[in-house]
Amino acid sequence: MKIESIYFKKPGKENTGETLRIVKNHAEKLNIQTILIATNSGETAFMALDFMPERTIIAVTHSTGFSKENEQEMAPENRRQIESRGGKVLTCQHAFAGISRAVRFKFNTYEVDEIVANTLRLFGQGTKVAVEIVLMAADAGLIRTDEDVISVGGTGRGADTAAVIKPDNVSRFFDLKIRAVLCKPSNF
Repeated sequence: MKIESIYFKKPGKENTGETLRIVKNHAEKLNIQTILIATNSGETAFMALDFMPERTIIAVTHSTGFSKENEQEMAPENRRQIESRGGKVLTCQHAFAGISRAVRFKFNTYEVDEIVANTLRLFGQGTKVAVEIVLMAADAGLIRTDEDVISVGGTGRGADTAAVIKPDNVSRFFDLKIRAVLCKPSNF
């Protein structure tokens, strides 16, 4: 099987449209039905729903309290709109954060999951995000672990990274497979 990877000169939101076009093309070619989209506000999920209304779109948000205590970054109206258009929204604890982030903040030391996250960042922030949201969705029961998905992440806002991934649960992290990188920034 031949899959072309696209490398953007710079990371960021300006790559969102092209990333979603690449995702749509590969979802059709590979017959992948489920697309995971990292999104804080819902904007990237809305674009994905416009580009691929025939696919299952799962929008994965930051956990509540990620940026500010007791605050959810996605407005309730955006969540309702995504769901009314057939999308799903997942808000839960980040796979590479959790209690270990509290340990880092309190004791100024890193735990294994944050070391894994930083290792994935060697391929770019979007790659780390794409892997992390697959783990989160598998743990939430929103995706199967025996069906490939396309996962979309980004660097800051928007989308600049997409990968075909064979999912697994956090407890079986090393059984997850990044089958193909569809696009990502080359300079990050």
